[in-house]
Amino acid sequence: MDSTEIAFLSATELGTAIRSKQISPVEAVEAYLERIQRIDPKVNSYITVCADQALADARQAEAEIQRGEYRGPLHGIPIGIKDQIYTQGIRTTDASKIQSDFVPDYDATVVTNLKNAGAILLGKLNLSEFAHGEPQSSAFGPTRNPWDLTRSPGVSSTGSGAATAARLCATSLAEDTGGSIRGPAANCGLVGLRPTWGRVSRYGVDGAGWSFDTIGPISRTVEDCAITIGGIAGYDPKDPYTHQVPVPDYQKALTGDLKGLKVGVVRELLDGEELDLDPQMRQAVINAIEVLAELGAEVRDVSMPLAEKTGYITRAITHVDRVSLRPQWLRERPQDYSHITRVAFTTANLIPAQAYYKAQKLRSMVRQQVLGLLEEVDVLIQPTSGHPANVIDLDFKVGSQDQAKRALAAGGFRGPYSLSGAPALSILCGFTSDGDGGLPLAMQIAGRPFDEATVLRVAHAYEQAVSWNKRVPPVAL
Repeated sequence: MDSTEIAFLSATELGTAIRSKQISPVEAVEAYLERIQRIDPKVNSYITVCADQALADARQAEAEIQRGEYRGPLHGIPIGIKDQIYTQGIRTTDASKIQSDFVPDYDATVVTNLKNAGAILLGKLNLSEFAHGEPQSSAFGPTRNPWDLTRSPGVSSTGSGAATAARLCATSLAEDTGGSIRGPAANCGLVGLRPTWGRVSRYGVDGAGWSFDTIGPISRTVEDCAITIGGIAGYDPKDPYTHQVPVPDYQKALTGDLKGLKVGVVRELLDGEELDLDPQMRQAVINAIEVLAELGAEVRDVSMPLAEKTGYITRAITHVDRVSLRPQWLRERPQDYSHITRVAFTTANLIPAQAYYKAQKLRSMVRQQVLGLLEEVDVLIQPTSGHPANVIDLDFKVGSQDQAKRALAAGGFRGPYSLSGAPALSILCGFTSDGDGGLPLAMQIAGRPFDEATVLRVAHAYEQAVSWNKRVPPVAL
């Protein structure tokens, strides 16, 4: 196979070719490194590229496979990791000037798990500074959306979304606090899974909100997402919040069978006025729901009264949690934060205890509403975002109270599952009619805690019935 074609294989297809020795891990890594050197200056998805180590790991993987020591579907697969996740001997910056020279002396558990699975680390991916705020907050410059370089790839896992879409890694790891896996997946036309809180270890991850943070994949296909989450999920004694529950074979769960499966459409997130849903986004999700019905799912409307308020609730908790981790930095080094982060963290310090307490009480109510609905249906459906990717404003600032309220409210599409800890996945379900080829539109599928398998099954059945993911961003070609 020509080296230019390797990066356009899905991670699953590449894994099959590596296992059958049609492609070597060295060829795969070389193909991706060439693309990173050529394309990433336009996208800015990587903070650190580990070229020499990746090639050494690829040679080791190739030797193991030649000896018959194949480890599984991630063996020899080149992967990118959000630069919030510790990597031994490789700097982990949080996209911040403050952390720009920090080099961990141990790997995060998810990195250890990926290495044990034979995956190969290409490098560390850009993000919003300290996993908060807009892409332009990164000390290493904003990441660009491969579908339109003037637009945002989403927050805060900017590099994970952009690199995966631009074919600069086969699959990636990201982190989701209030929606930072699902948002970039939506903006970049990918599959992004926020697993159940407690399904994946956070040991060695610089957190943004301890009771929200979840590590998960951003991938090009549902099957790629399934093999990636399968490689990192499971109990970890180093993280007391992981649960000792079995990890299923997510790849085998992709049966395509939706007959009799109950799908609930959250009307507040499809018809609510407060969230200002783009008409094209709404119609794309309605069309996707019709596809699920045609595949045999039983579709019904459901109500989640607090859904439209979850953006406010999430932000009130997560910003306080994040700034409380290292309050001395804001006191001693405020000038080293980006303007966006400094304003956000200073504001968080001013949130009164009564507001934080009320947000926590509302969180319990949201969780009850989400889990109550999931007793009636198998999955919940709604848009992932209110709008397609917005244009990056390098002079970003909040200009009015209404603007601030709209920004907070927008988190309501992803907030219910951050607050409840339930698994939620974003999947491409169409494109806008604007521009050259349009911008991605996305549907969100949420399920019961620790039932990522059903969420993936629904997403895979939908993906197989449509052809949206066959389109490639212009910058990748």
